[in-house]
Amino acid sequence: MERKTIKKIGVILRPSTPELKKNYFKLEKIFKKHQIDVVIESISAGMIGVMGMEFEHLCQSADALVTLGGDGTLISTVRRSFKYDIPVFGVYAGSLGFLADINLDELDEFVSNLVQGNYRMDERSILEAQIIQNGKEVTLYAFNDIVVTRPSVSNMIHVETLVDSKSFNTYYGDGVIVSTPTGSTAYNLSAGGPVLFPLTDVFALTPICPHSLTQTPVVLPGKFSIEMKTPQDKALVIIDGQDKHELEIGQSIHIKLAKKRVKLIHREEFNYFDVLKEKLHWGD
Repeated sequence: MERKTIKKIGVILRPSTPELKKNYFKLEKIFKKHQIDVVIESISAGMIGVMGMEFEHLCQSADALVTLGGDGTLISTVRRSFKYDIPVFGVYAGSLGFLADINLDELDEFVSNLVQGNYRMDERSILEAQIIQNGKEVTLYAFNDIVVTRPSVSNMIHVETLVDSKSFNTYYGDGVIVSTPTGSTAYNLSAGGPVLFPLTDVFALTPICPHSLTQTPVVLPGKFSIEMKTPQDKALVIIDGQDKHELEIGQSIHIKLAKKRVKLIHREEFNYFDVLKEKLHWGD
């Protein structure tokens, strides 16, 4: 993939973390040292008492977005910026993430390589979903997963699932996770779903605490589209663990992989399996 020259970056900070102010100024100093303009998003700017730019304008004017926080901050930024087709990378403030994998102490060396075009640009799948809200069709995007689950803990839920408009399965339990390869190491993994290589064009359906032991995770090719509906129950649709939407009895959610992909910037030597081993403590 062609790698663009990066002359201006937009910065998004983890919300409700004003203590990131010191880290932000360190980050800003490093980028400016390498003649890269730095603009901070307005909400993040207000949190640390500096001037900023509205997110939409930032996406239209910057060459890349940088998140300072953890994976959650990066995931939220990816969804918000998706329509602008702008690459994103994450600097972690805390522990190494699956997505935010650049340490602030490593940033100077990374930016030095960045300005020379010595970096990787990965393309990852993102889920696109349509639901009806207040009589209108609403499109939602999820970088990790879409969860269709029960709205209360007292009842299990029936989730009828169709693949390419053909009946596939009815899940009975706490719900179903539809996961991208990127999200396979999140809720999907804790529910017993498979780990998927992040650059593959597939998605996983993983039942949550199913009533029947025959209900097992399934990996489907990305060319398929799925429909989920709950004819007997109301349901809660959760996007990346961050946004919630209600599904009325008999309503459907239509899910597929979006035609466009998310662009993530990494160090040239980035190795997904190294991150996997460290995060999941494989081989310890």
